[in-house]
Amino acid sequence: MTTRVVITGIGLVSSLGIGTEATWAALLAGESGVGPITKFDVTSFAARIAAEVKGFDPLQWVEKKEVKKMDPFIQYAIAASQFAMDDAKLAITADNAHDVGVFIGSGIGGFRTIEREHEALLGGGPRKISPFFIPSAIINLAAGQVSIRFGAKGPNLATCTACTASAHAIGESFEIIRRGDAVAMISGGTEAAITPMSVGGFASMRALSTRNDDPAHASRPFDRDRDGFII
Repeated sequence: MTTRVVITGIGLVSSLGIGTEATWAALLAGESGVGPITKFDVTSFAARIAAEVKGFDPLQWVEKKEVKKMDPFIQYAIAASQFAMDDAKLAITADNAHDVGVFIGSGIGGFRTIEREHEALLGGGPRKISPFFIPSAIINLAAGQVSIRFGAKGPNLATCTACTASAHAIGESFEIIRRGDAVAMISGGTEAAITPMSVGGFASMRALSTRNDDPAHASRPFDRDRDGFII
């Protein structure tokens, strides 16, 4: 007998809006989430545009004392998961906790945290490195923190397969449910890679669009005049 698997809830935190409804409305309106980078000084960078998440307040989703333990990529995952849980109206209880798992992918993980802690190391030595550095930066802690938040005690996994990490997480979650290892999976991907090292690194390999004067039309992957992707 084949197990039927369906998507019951969707949660989005994106450059088009905070929340699924806001993102969907912007898509229907034909809006672009790409614009000038504001998170750091890009004067000397070849690529100066990106699709930043705007107006995100982590305190709406994470307790103040917990924020410092989580890179933004984890904070985005928690917020998006909350939207998905609310949409699905999925309640995790003591009776079904072991049947609900989490599978969240990421290509890079806590890049901003890695850069920050490296600066701390260079400036003050190893004693200046935060004890929260590793749990804030490693890729599997998005899934880990989401499972802690909702009490999901089923399979807990993370993919790190570059641009396909999210698709792999969703596909493998489908297989996990289909083979009977879970009844439900909180699944998807998260990224917060708009940082100096990331933008500089991708630009160095000439992978990014440098259409800085026209950010809204810079992402054109199937156009003969394409010149790179947008973070």
